[in-house]
Amino acid sequence: MGGALPQLLGFCFLAFLRLAGFVAVDAVGAPPPAGGSEGTAVVDGTTPIAVTDDDFICATLDWWPPEKCDYGTCSWGLASLLNLDLSNKVLLNAVKEFSPLKLRLGGSLQDKVIYGVDTQQPCTPFVKNTSEMFGFTQGCLPMQRWDELNDFFKKAGAVIIFGLNALNGRVRLRDGSLGGPWNSSNAESFIRYTVNKGYTIHGWELGNELSGSGVGAKIGADQYAEDAISLKKIIDNIYQDFTDKPLVLAPGGFFDASWFSEFIEKTKPDSLDVITHHIYNLGAGVDEHLVDRILDPSYLDREVSTFRNLQGILQSAGTSTTAWVGEAGGAYNSGHHLVTDSFVFSFWFLDQLGMSSTYNTKSYCRQSLVGGNYGLLNRTTFQPNPDYYSALLWHRLMGSKVLSAKFTGTESIRAYAHCARESQGITLLLINLSGNTTSQAFVTTASNYTIGLKHHIPRTRFNHITRLRKTATFMREEYHLTAKDGNLHSQVMLLNGNILSLDSEGNIPTFEPMELDASLPITVTPFSIVFVHIPHFDAPACR
Repeated sequence: MGGALPQLLGFCFLAFLRLAGFVAVDAVGAPPPAGGSEGTAVVDGTTPIAVTDDDFICATLDWWPPEKCDYGTCSWGLASLLNLDLSNKVLLNAVKEFSPLKLRLGGSLQDKVIYGVDTQQPCTPFVKNTSEMFGFTQGCLPMQRWDELNDFFKKAGAVIIFGLNALNGRVRLRDGSLGGPWNSSNAESFIRYTVNKGYTIHGWELGNELSGSGVGAKIGADQYAEDAISLKKIIDNIYQDFTDKPLVLAPGGFFDASWFSEFIEKTKPDSLDVITHHIYNLGAGVDEHLVDRILDPSYLDREVSTFRNLQGILQSAGTSTTAWVGEAGGAYNSGHHLVTDSFVFSFWFLDQLGMSSTYNTKSYCRQSLVGGNYGLLNRTTFQPNPDYYSALLWHRLMGSKVLSAKFTGTESIRAYAHCARESQGITLLLINLSGNTTSQAFVTTASNYTIGLKHHIPRTRFNHITRLRKTATFMREEYHLTAKDGNLHSQVMLLNGNILSLDSEGNIPTFEPMELDASLPITVTPFSIVFVHIPHFDAPACR
């Protein structure tokens, strides 16, 4: 009788909840659909667990010339900051849609760029040379091109982060690292030129992938901290008459706990505004196991330690510095065509956005807006690849307040929740990594879910809206993303079964949701992604 009494009480309590409307009646005792499963998205809307920037989504523009090739494939074309077609209407529309889109200008060659502010010195382009670091000679940014870029940024309403050359003045040390202070004279002249022209820069970032073990070159944390402090002084001086000064960001490298800890310690409390790190956790672009890793929940979870550890370092340091992902392309060496520029990559990309925001990452910069095999846009036509639409949906639907969310029932469903952007309620993101299983997902508050567990209610999914309150107005909006013809390598994405494509004028398509009764479960089909806006979800954090 000892085990039967709690179960009997559970069924009695369940009957009460069914009458009150807290439980979807058709969910109780009904088996999951054939070939499917059911589970619960449990969202705690009491308080935010993190807060992102409003313009969380960021994309990069790089310096690579057309001669940049990987594994015999040259995937950059005319996508460089130096040769990108800034007159293209589709490119302009794609950036404007975000209103605003952060753009981080930088990459491997940024530490080999000089700025053509001295008209007496030649401003020569990058030239391919296999004996040089990264395979190219030093290059130059002409001020005429900088003017053109800023004209485009202004028209597009973009928010600009510029990555400065951090290798000027360095000397190579015995251990292979680079020592000596940063020679900031050329960068300082460039910043002054930028200010004198009236160009708005949101942040200046020092260096690219020079932290820790470095890529191509490395600088010790102690020296790098001195250089970041020098940049801060330059910014404070040049922008002394400005109410809002640009951010100082660094180091734009791969996370190394000891190096980052020392760097933060020596730049605290306020010499560094943002610490930036890069993510290429899937392996080389040529790796044949990329898709397997993208669809493996346990593999995706490995990156949690980076976000958690960096968050912990910042919290314990007593610093005002915040964390960004400054560059993330998933697969290094320019990605992989029909993987990192196709539908399947949205599983990785959106999971990264969800995971990083959970650990108080303020912005996430995708490599790249255009260029390589991981561009949000096609490098020749500027037609959006699937991840562009994923990023834009996130930007429009997911607000800055991050909520705790977990999915019970299967490990194949990834769940993230935020307060809805510029709207009531919450937006829930569900990512189905399974190609075989349709999940019926019920949504509940954390408190209701706890009640269900406490009273031993079997296979029950609590609803967040009481049946007594339900009216025609208690609806939710769903945005289901799938691949054309079910092909994960497709570069065509469907929204609620309809192809997303530009119109004849090159305009970005509108996103029309499906409206459903908020008491019904969410159907998450195999290999699909669903954004769900639930206006009447009980979330005090979002009021």
